[in-house]
Amino acid sequence: MPPKLDLIGMIVRDMPAALAFYRQLGWDIPADMDTEGHVEYVLPNGLRVAWDTYEVIRSFAPDWQPPPTDKHRIGMAFLCDTPAEVDTVYNRLTGMGYHGHKAPFDAFWGQRYAQVADPDGNVVDLFAPLGA
Repeated sequence: MPPKLDLIGMIVRDMPAALAFYRQLGWDIPADMDTEGHVEYVLPNGLRVAWDTYEVIRSFAPDWQPPPTDKHRIGMAFLCDTPAEVDTVYNRLTGMGYHGHKAPFDAFWGQRYAQVADPDGNVVDLFAPLGA
């Protein structure tokens, strides 16, 4: 079974401003989440949308810098069935010539995690819970 799109993530400079915008689109995101560094919202179809502050991203990628323009700020994350599938999919994609942005590793947040860039340079995450 191929991995499925599970989460769309955005990196934001100002969490309260970002969440206020999406609330205007009808998403019922609790106001107490404005002070969080990572926020997730589950859409009615089960797809999750997440926002991370610059600081959260730099906690595991210290050299990360925002793009020079406001383009390419959305990421997609694909849930794999097992941690081994993260490695398999990463190796298959990089073997096909796609740029490996971050090789698979066991992340401190409890996932096997890797990143591959699409042809436009958008980074796509691959992940699976370590207990899977």
